[in-house]
Amino acid sequence: MDIENKILEGSPRHLARAISMVENNSPQKEEIIDALYPKTGNALIIGVTGSPGSGKSTLVDKILKNELKKDQKIGVIAVDPSSPFSGGALLGDRIRMQKHSGNPNIFIRSMASRGHLGGISAATSDVTKLLDAAGYNLIIIETIGVGQTEVEIIELADIILLTMAPGMGDDIQAMKAGIMEIGDVFVVNKKDKDGADKVKKELDYVLDIKYHDNPENKNPIKMVSALNNEGIEELMNSVYNYINKLKKQGKWEDKRKTKIKKELKKIFSKKIHELMDIHINYTEKLDDWVKLLMNKEEKPYSLINKELKSFIKESEIL
Repeated sequence: MDIENKILEGSPRHLARAISMVENNSPQKEEIIDALYPKTGNALIIGVTGSPGSGKSTLVDKILKNELKKDQKIGVIAVDPSSPFSGGALLGDRIRMQKHSGNPNIFIRSMASRGHLGGISAATSDVTKLLDAAGYNLIIIETIGVGQTEVEIIELADIILLTMAPGMGDDIQAMKAGIMEIGDVFVVNKKDKDGADKVKKELDYVLDIKYHDNPENKNPIKMVSALNNEGIEELMNSVYNYINKLKKQGKWEDKRKTKIKKELKKIFSKKIHELMDIHINYTEKLDDWVKLLMNKEEKPYSLINKELKSFIKESEIL
């Protein structure tokens, strides 16, 4: 298809069109992704997540400025909540980021989460592939930041910046709940505010316990003031140093293998779901099944196993 060649040539217009196809689940989507897949795998994908109000959009804005000086081509996927009741501060930060949109080396796309649990649009994985194939060697995914459910970003990003800020009690709760398990590099933003040192000390304490037996694996903690553009270069140096450390330890390739494995499982599950709906029409049958179970005329596993056996026996799936 012509659109694939245009994307490989770096056409922003055709890239935007392909992203819309992915978002709308167009029948052409799979053909485009498969055609471009051999040209992917060159981009570094950084996820930026953390609590709302921790300054993620401002941080991404300053990372863009910093990395542009290094002749990077940068793609940004900003995942927005679908709900019209979302706060306006997030959108204000995004508007500030849009000032980069005229730069030919930057491509910014906002995507609705569409209620997806982890705050990540279901289409985001395919969009990263499109950006990768189009020659964007750094891709930043900025997520909504909704606490524990944010862990899905692990499946998309190579490196995750977990952003915190002083004066946000839910950060401590998040640490206790285990969300810090997803962070590769911890960013204490708004370092000029009261309480920033306290947040860093608490992070140090938790990570010291976690890596008591192997302190060399302790995650970096960087203090920045994104608003004042302070500490950004040091943060990115820390990111690249962390990546080099993982490569030396042989963990970088394992990280990417795990990412591909999880993606294949998701695609497989989605395809099975679609086939079930087409051939068994289970969405239409659900009400009938519910009645059978409510009346104890059927048992859940027996019912589903019976339907699956019938499906496999009678249907030519593909």
